[in-house]
Amino acid sequence: MNAAASSAAAKPAKSLGSLRSQLLSWLLIPLLLLVALDAFSVYRNALDVADLAYDRALLASTRALAERVSVVDGKVVADVPYVALDSFETDTLGRIYYKVTGTKGEFVSGYEDLPALPPDVPRSEIYPALVRFYHASYHNQPVRIAALYQPVYDDSMRGIALIQVGETMDARSDLTRKILFSTLWRQGLLVCVAALLVWFAVRFVLRPLMQLKATVEARASTDLADFDADQVHKEVRPLVVAMNGYMGRLQTLISGQRRFIADASHQLRTPLTVLKTQAELALRELDRHPDDPRAWHDMREIVASIAGTTDATVHLANRLLTLARAEHGVAESGVQPVSLTDITRQVGLEHALSAVKKQIDLSFDAGQELMVDGNALLLHELVSNLLDNAILYTPAGGKVNLRVRHDSVAQRALLEVEDSGMGIAAEDRERVFSAFYRAPSAQQQNPSGAGLGLSIVRDIANAHGARIVLGDGDGGGLKVTLSFPLSSHSA
Repeated sequence: MNAAASSAAAKPAKSLGSLRSQLLSWLLIPLLLLVALDAFSVYRNALDVADLAYDRALLASTRALAERVSVVDGKVVADVPYVALDSFETDTLGRIYYKVTGTKGEFVSGYEDLPALPPDVPRSEIYPALVRFYHASYHNQPVRIAALYQPVYDDSMRGIALIQVGETMDARSDLTRKILFSTLWRQGLLVCVAALLVWFAVRFVLRPLMQLKATVEARASTDLADFDADQVHKEVRPLVVAMNGYMGRLQTLISGQRRFIADASHQLRTPLTVLKTQAELALRELDRHPDDPRAWHDMREIVASIAGTTDATVHLANRLLTLARAEHGVAESGVQPVSLTDITRQVGLEHALSAVKKQIDLSFDAGQELMVDGNALLLHELVSNLLDNAILYTPAGGKVNLRVRHDSVAQRALLEVEDSGMGIAAEDRERVFSAFYRAPSAQQQNPSGAGLGLSIVRDIANAHGARIVLGDGDGGGLKVTLSFPLSSHSA
């Protein structure tokens, strides 16, 4: 594991919180924003419609006043009766003001201080009239004013008079509030109904997940059976399938640990019992003859036997630990390209002294360097077990050959360990890979063996995707062939 991965693994993961809360947030918050935008748009459109209606009424009042403007004796006059004037000045929801200006800009009638028409106000394109609408302030009140140019003439003159009619914004403000409250009330009701529907929908959709959660919580710690992926939605099924796969791997791991514990306790019970018996015998001899030189001699032999038994027990414990590491070592330590050629050469050098002491001709043959993906320590243990067995079961003066070669047809790396020993009978070649099983011939030649060497080799080979075959050697002994997939880094 590299440093970045280690740092990422060490950093605590941030809690994602509730799935229901996140779904509701992602659904309701955008919905609220959309409703708010829609409410604003509806409100603005309603105001535009209201302004258009009030401007039309204001224009009608202006035209009604314009019809009463005429020219008398060369002067512009406004014939506004008292009743009409009263209706202009006061409205149920506000006040209405007017002003009539003559053809030469002279004041004719109405409110002389009514704000004048600004020069930059454009003519309204909505109505077929020379009318302009604008906002102003009159007596500290906002007003909306319609300015209409009205042609006036008689036999003595012709010109254009300006008729202005303004109204306070009370009626418009009241209508604006009504539109706003109506819009907000309707949109608020829509949001509440939508939120309620979304909440029920999310609750209904998440019900299978909640049922799966309840099923997981109700499971016993020893129950690693698969969950039914058909009980959840299609998008969640890959997660359930992955959970089932993980529990299957966990079941394999637990079974392997149980088997290891059972095998270890079974195999270690005998040597430990022997050690205890030998130690008690030594103490009894010393208590019986504390000053007898022969007792000390007997005790020396017992202590030597204890040392031998301890060595055998340590060897067995190491083999058991190697077996456990072989089952999980590749997954725990990771995979990387390693040189099968260099590992085999190194193991050959380490066992060269043992071969020389036994007068065995140990040879190593390798062509090109071959790379495989795996764990260097476990591969070293694999080759060491094979070579150790080959030297152990080959008689003095025999031969042991180590070979690493390239299978150009299958594009794989081959490791061969061939000896001239007693070999393994064909009917025992499958059983020798079982832990603690020993072929009869091996028991005769090495009674103290543990029967774990080839079991370790098999587990390491399986962990590296290698195939193992036992066959007859050229000299009548055993030939072990392992075929490894080549690494992409292999030359």
